Amino acid sequence: MSANGLASRIQQFLDPRERLMAGMQSPFQRLAQQMQDILGDGGILKEVIQAGEGSPVPRDASVSIHFSAYLEYSDQPFETTSYLKYPRMMKLGRDVTLYGLEVGVLTMKKGEFSRFLFLPKYAYGEFGCPPLIPPSATVLYEVQILDYLDSAEVDHFFALTPEEQNTVPLSTVLNVVKTQRCFGNRCFNQSRYEDAKDRYKQALTLLKNRESANEEEGRSIAAMQLPVFLNLSLTLLRLQRPLKALRYGQRALEVDPHNTKALFRCGQACLEMDDYEKAQDFLLMAQANKPFNTDINNMLKKLASCYKGFMDKEKEMCSKMFPHFHASSKK
Repeated sequence: MSANGLASRIQQFLDPRERLMAGMQSPFQRLAQQMQDILGDGGILKEVIQAGEGSPVPRDASVSIHFSAYLEYSDQPFETTSYLKYPRMMKLGRDVTLYGLEVGVLTMKKGEFSRFLFLPKYAYGEFGCPPLIPPSATVLYEVQILDYLDSAEVDHFFALTPEEQNTVPLSTVLNVVKTQRCFGNRCFNQSRYEDAKDRYKQALTLLKNRESANEEEGRSIAAMQLPVFLNLSLTLLRLQRPLKALRYGQRALEVDPHNTKALFRCGQACLEMDDYEKAQDFLLMAQANKPFNTDINNMLKKLASCYKGFMDKEKEMCSKMFPHFHASSKK
């Protein structure tokens, strides 16, 4: 059999110089011919499979990505996030430790799916990472940007002392709070409720520590607190902590006494604590604001069903405690 007829599985054991002399190209060499040289030294090559939208990922962003990493001649990745429905947010420069991957991500946009080849100096170096990565290995990464948030302003703010934070313009503080809330929302949507709770509480702490210079600033702070209170109340309900959920719902009502979502959250929390009377009060006030809201009306039906079940149990218990009285009352 000629050298050109060798199967790729056999070719991998040939010395690269022998392959070159035989006029053969390895899979990575063939792939490299259709890729773009990002840095100009051939160390990081890129091929866009699916274009993204918007601006490239900022340098200080936190990113959520799917990726799979391959060695040449390997059908299975040595590292992958494909089994994760919601990969965690990773901070560039801290959590993304492979230099080539970080450089590659910075060239991508939201929704983009691209393929990269990293030479050893941009990957695992001349020593590799035994036992998975051999020495001086070129690696292939397939990467998709699911989402990203620019956290530069957040990082800078948290690096300040509490005294310095109070000198920062309120608009900056509100932007940081908004970003923290966005992080919390992403965690919530991924069912990472403890992480969401921590983000929301961080946001509230920033607002609590801020001293308002005038009434207008006070109103701006309160307006930013309201959605965070509501988010925390719902998150704590998901964490099955109805008492704390009720407290944050009530704090939302302190900001806006007629807020329908706050009334609804309080009603939910009271229902979970079997406080049917308070649950009814909160839910009826919410219904008065939005009579045709499906969620509110369904919760009132659930309340009626739970209350009926509670009363039936009470009657059954009484009949067992006082059987003679129950029998005489039938006569």
